Amino acid sequence: MSVHRRVSLFRNGRNQAVRIPRDLELPGDEAILRKEGDRLIIEAVPKNALAAFLATLEPIDEDFDFDDKSPARPVDL
Repeated sequence: MSVHRRVSLFRNGRNQAVRIPRDLELPGDEAILRKEGDRLIIEAVPKNALAAFLATLEPIDEDFDFDDKSPARPVDL
C-alpha cells in the first residue's frame, strides 16, 4: 500500500529541500536519494549497509598460498 502526500518544497541556501511530515519520517540522520526519470525516491539508509553490501558479493573460489616460512616483520604502531 502506497501513501501519497503533497508536501512543501523550499530553498535552504543553494539547495532545494522538502518537508517530510512527521508520520512519514525516516529513521536516522541520513537517507539515500535517487532519481528515476522524473521521480525522486528517498529511502532510509539500511542499519547495516556494509553487511548488506557484502552479502551481495560473490564468494571468491581461489586458493591463496601463504608463505608460512617467511619471518614476521616488525610493525611500528
